[in-house]
Amino acid sequence: MTALDWVLVVAIVVLTALVAAGLYVGSRALRHMQKSRSADEQTREQANAKAASVRAEAAAAKAEATAARAEARRVLESAHEEADTILEHAHRQAESDAEQVRTAARRSGEREVALLNATVKEQSAEVERRAGRIDERERQHAEEIERLVERERRLAAIDTDLTARESTVSRREGELTEAEQQHRRELERIAGLTGEQARTELIESIESQAKREAAILVRDVESEAKHTADTRARHIVVDAIQRIASEQTSESVVSVLHLPSDEMKGRIIGREGRNIRAFESVTGVNLIIDDTPEAVLLSCFDPVRREVGRLTLEKLVLDGRIHPHRIEEVFESAKNEVDRLCERAAEEALVDVGITDLHPELATLLGRLRYRTSYGQNVLKHLVETAHIAGIMAAELGLDVATMKRCAFLHDIGKALTHEVEGSHALIGADLARKYGESDDVVHAIEAHHNEVQPQTVEAVLTQAADACSGGRPGARRESLEAYVKRLERIEEIAGGKPGVEKVFAMQAGREIRVMVRPDDVDDIGAAVLARDVAKQIEEELTYPGQIRVTVVRESRVTELAR
Repeated sequence: MTALDWVLVVAIVVLTALVAAGLYVGSRALRHMQKSRSADEQTREQANAKAASVRAEAAAAKAEATAARAEARRVLESAHEEADTILEHAHRQAESDAEQVRTAARRSGEREVALLNATVKEQSAEVERRAGRIDERERQHAEEIERLVERERRLAAIDTDLTARESTVSRREGELTEAEQQHRRELERIAGLTGEQARTELIESIESQAKREAAILVRDVESEAKHTADTRARHIVVDAIQRIASEQTSESVVSVLHLPSDEMKGRIIGREGRNIRAFESVTGVNLIIDDTPEAVLLSCFDPVRREVGRLTLEKLVLDGRIHPHRIEEVFESAKNEVDRLCERAAEEALVDVGITDLHPELATLLGRLRYRTSYGQNVLKHLVETAHIAGIMAAELGLDVATMKRCAFLHDIGKALTHEVEGSHALIGADLARKYGESDDVVHAIEAHHNEVQPQTVEAVLTQAADACSGGRPGARRESLEAYVKRLERIEEIAGGKPGVEKVFAMQAGREIRVMVRPDDVDDIGAAVLARDVAKQIEEELTYPGQIRVTVVRESRVTELAR
């Protein structure tokens, strides 16, 4: 085939494709136009249907509106009818309520009127009664005024009479004074004595009569004393008990330990003071090392702890090995040894007193009192001594000796805990005795021995007496030098302030006072009176153990020379 043929073939193919494309496009356009037409027809049909439905709804709405207007007219008519009914019922109810209110108001008014009438009647009666009382009071006032007027008239008459009598008495007093002076001058002329001399003779006569009466009174007192010999004997026994002497240990808050040499002080102190710090921290005792040769001081307020510290240091010095670990070992050993000593001391005291059924805890506390002192007096020995005194007094008075000894022996048990428990040792001791099963009599005697609780039993009173006897006897307790000097000075001042005293000497550590009087100023009876007055004033003003003897010395000396 030639090129022209190929061109023609291609042209034919192209034209065929173009025709086919045109046919396809035309068919598509035709189908689209048909679809558009059918859609328009459906739209018109739908619009027509909607218009018909709208017209139908409008007709229905008109019918409903007509029905609604008819229903509204009917409802309005029924509402009018119901409102008329309600108004009629409300009128009837209002009339009924008004009638009830009027009835209630009428009844209330009647009651109030009756109450007011009764009140008015009562007030009228009260007014009448008050008026009657006022009239009665006015009548009494009038009578009182009349009596006062009558009394004034009588007083005026009496005043006039008294004035007249006063003038008469004054005149008579003048006459009596003149007569007395004349009588005195006549007596002086007859007796040959002046008034002063007569007064002196009268005083001497009265004084001699008083002396005779005093002698008679003394004789009567001595006669009465013979009838009370038994009571007097008991007092003498008690006074003798006060003179019991027993061993006493005088301690203080400081213990002294003697060393073999002063070199030991350096070993006790240790390198940079470690030994002394370890000792004080372990034992709780202050160690005082000063310039005192071959001695150190141990200071502690707790006597048991101080004794443990003393034994610890004593063993360390004897052993020679002093270091912190060794101090702790020796401290435990010394503590156990002191506990054994306390137990032994308690057992010995119980055996001495004769008590066998004491609670072990109380026995342990009693052992701690071995190292406790009160004013220099060992407390445990004070308890033993007090128990013996109380037992003797109970036997003399016919009381239970065992109970009395128990009361006296336990009265200071609280002092074992005064460093650990706050409060008075009497109350602490009573709590301990009550806790460990002691009887009520023993507990009361303990708590009342310092009058912190009022004594109610004989045992409590005798416990106080025995305690005073043991603590107040001469030499039992230590007193400070200042108090001792002040007491002696006051004794001499009391005696020296009496009239007629020339010299005063306090002797035997204040147990006796000798008063030298001038014989011209003080006679024998005056000396006895002076001794009694001084003793009484000392008893009232001073506090002292035992008793003080007052001796008044009146000495007359006559000296003549032979030439």
